[in-house]
Amino acid sequence: MQELTDENFVERVLRSERPVVVDFWAPWCGPCKAVEPVLADLAAAHEEVDFAKMNIDEHPLTASRFGVLAIPTAILFAGGHAQETVVGARARSHYEQAWASWLSPAAEPA
Repeated sequence: MQELTDENFVERVLRSERPVVVDFWAPWCGPCKAVEPVLADLAAAHEEVDFAKMNIDEHPLTASRFGVLAIPTAILFAGGHAQETVVGARARSHYEQAWASWLSPAAEPA
């Protein structure tokens, strides 16, 4: 997963031609660590969507701009806008259901 910054967010996410899921996290956040492998599995299974992460301690402006008040928060962006937000550590199936409009129905968990 690519690392995002406040400086490259617009170019890599809002101007992307593909949907992008951004995982807003922090190193001290236990649930964030639990979500990381789930999102990595989704990234591997769904190549039609890009997955990235943003450390909110190092890059707070973007998190604030999109109303991230709790972490982990994962937001799917498409067409330059936030489309669907998932707050908290969730099962893979929860993310797949929330983002079903953008994920191909292909992959089963490995």
